[in-house]
Amino acid sequence: MSDVRRIITTQQAPHEQLEKTVLNHLDNAWQKPIADHTLRTFEATQSWLSKRSGDLILDSCCGDGESTRWLAKNNPEAVIIGLDKSETRLNRNSEADLTDNYRLVRADVNDFWRLAINAAWQPKKHCLLFPNPYPKPSQLNNRWYGSPAFPALVDLGGNLEVRTNWDIYITEFARSLLIVGKHPIVTRYYPEPCITAFERKYHNDGQELWRLNCRLS
Repeated sequence: MSDVRRIITTQQAPHEQLEKTVLNHLDNAWQKPIADHTLRTFEATQSWLSKRSGDLILDSCCGDGESTRWLAKNNPEAVIIGLDKSETRLNRNSEADLTDNYRLVRADVNDFWRLAINAAWQPKKHCLLFPNPYPKPSQLNNRWYGSPAFPALVDLGGNLEVRTNWDIYITEFARSLLIVGKHPIVTRYYPEPCITAFERKYHNDGQELWRLNCRLS
């Protein structure tokens, strides 16, 4: 028997409160103050970024940074920033840096995205690779498209790529983007290669994997 966790939930279809939740966040500006430590982190990252050239790629919720390193290696002319709130995850992979075109940053992406918008960042691509799907029906507001951060995610722009092993999550994400006038494309995919630990586990377990691509700019 596989020890890889599959999605366990009582929710068997897109959430009935999805549209109402998305519209509520679009109509009401998020008033949460930005934490001082995130502001300091952003300023340091902005300084690092100002010394580099090339298209910007964001890898939000990057975990141990495996995907960030892969993006850096395969996009040598770009600048990649991996974001994660967990210092433990960011320090888990001690692999030596092979390139100088990426940076791993410990930050709350909810605040970081808003600061990036205020600073007029224009990422070419934005990755959300296997974010926590929060599968309980009561957790809709914790999913990125159901959270107050969703308008910032959209306004930040770029070509958004989301990956998940839960078909309802990717369906809800696509519907949320349609609500804001975007045109997402959802497909099943087979990773070649796997670029995150979750992707590798789910793929090796034979689970269906889903990908969403959407031009936000």
